[in-house]
Amino acid sequence: MTAARSVPPHEGEGEGIVRVARSWLGTPYRHQASVKGVGADCLGLVRGVWREVVGGEPEPVPAYRADWAEVGGEETLLAAARRWLVEIPVARARPGDVLLFRMAPGCAVKHCGILSDVDGAEPRFIHAYWGRAVVESWLGRWWRERLAAAFMWPQAAYDNQGAG
Repeated sequence: MTAARSVPPHEGEGEGIVRVARSWLGTPYRHQASVKGVGADCLGLVRGVWREVVGGEPEPVPAYRADWAEVGGEETLLAAARRWLVEIPVARARPGDVLLFRMAPGCAVKHCGILSDVDGAEPRFIHAYWGRAVVESWLGRWWRERLAAAFMWPQAAYDNQGAG
């Protein structure tokens, strides 16, 4: 088990995480998959980046249906992120940080991605886009209105970011 990071990363520490996430671009969307170049959903992308920058996954992911958040209504994804990542205010998110989204008001958090750029006209993030692939998208108004939480990676991610 990796100890969680309790202090913010230094400038530029997320670059290695963004580099790893970008290496997943073009991976086809596949529900519940997490194999670079073969298939991934949004959680599979974050899991794959975790494996590359932190190490073994911290807990098994149970099977889930595509409509799991609408049916159960439990904050499963948010709770898991709080167990293994370090929650930060959304306004403090920097490249490399994990973003969680509510796809509709009052619904459980259901989508995730990795912030990739904040220097341009609009920030961008990397995520697995349903029915398409892992893509880098503008974090435009539509996405910002659904942004529910942001997280830093545990310390090991910053220590190992050059590996791989």
